[in-house]
Amino acid sequence: MHKKIYLSVILGILFFVSCKDKKQYYEESGTVFHTLYTIKYEAPHILTDKIDAELQKFNLSLNPFNPNSIIAKVNNNEAVEVDEWFTEVFNKSMEVSRNSDGVFDITCAPLVNLWGFGFNKKDSVTPAMIDSLKTFVGYRKVHLEGKKVVKADPRLLLNCSAIAKGYSCDVIARLLEKEGVENYMILIGGEVVVKGVNQNGVCWRTGINLPEDDPDGIKNNYDEIVQLCKKGAIATSGNYRNFYIKDGKKYAHTIDPRTGYPAEQSVLSATIVANDCMTADAYATAFMAMGLEKARQMADSLPEIEYYVIYADENGKHQIEYSKGMLQYLPKRKQ
Repeated sequence: MHKKIYLSVILGILFFVSCKDKKQYYEESGTVFHTLYTIKYEAPHILTDKIDAELQKFNLSLNPFNPNSIIAKVNNNEAVEVDEWFTEVFNKSMEVSRNSDGVFDITCAPLVNLWGFGFNKKDSVTPAMIDSLKTFVGYRKVHLEGKKVVKADPRLLLNCSAIAKGYSCDVIARLLEKEGVENYMILIGGEVVVKGVNQNGVCWRTGINLPEDDPDGIKNNYDEIVQLCKKGAIATSGNYRNFYIKDGKKYAHTIDPRTGYPAEQSVLSATIVANDCMTADAYATAFMAMGLEKARQMADSLPEIEYYVIYADENGKHQIEYSKGMLQYLPKRKQ
């Protein structure tokens, strides 16, 4: 009798443990930093609360539009100590600025503000205004001393939007791995980090949009599929949704901080694959303002990134160029 009871208890415990540890795929979606996110992962239980808490914590560090964030206080010249997230993004930004000869620059916020969202202030911009702002724009005019940001000019503003969304993907990836998650896909505002396989047991895939004139962001036709079978990150920056035309020329949403003007380049879309999304995000932005030739030269000296670029030739026809190492991520072209 006692043996039967003991056996029943043991079987019950085993059943409970097996059910508790059984993993399944979950999907989270919502809005953060004024953009959409989707997170898919395999875990024994849903992690919504922990993901939300991490995103809100990140929001208080690097969202310049949140008046209580660290970066907002830095911009307002308030006495504030930066956290590890701010430090990591700042240091990576300085690294990419040096490698891109200043094309990537998180201090160019005043120039972006001058032109306005969607260039709605473009008709009022004058060379004198640009020259005035350039006196306190430049990545060499700010540095970290311990946990303090030191500016050469108090008017200098920081905006990490060209790198922070990518870094937020990395932050959530770290959280998931800390929770023991081995298979996941994190998509925040178009930046992606993946590891392992999807719910069908195959490598994660994401698409590169065709560079169609689409200021409303309605079209989602894919030019290429990128597949990652190990942990990796993908970021794409494009000129085809944010631009304006003046005197027959198309000007991109990317500002060249060296000139103060929107970049007029042939690159329509730049996709970067890297080990982390912060790196991929920053270099995708740099590619857009550098132009194909200089971007190619930069990428040749950076073995940590691979690229896929869609550009317009001298006749306006779309062409494609990608690095040799990028081929491993393009299943259609490997066939």
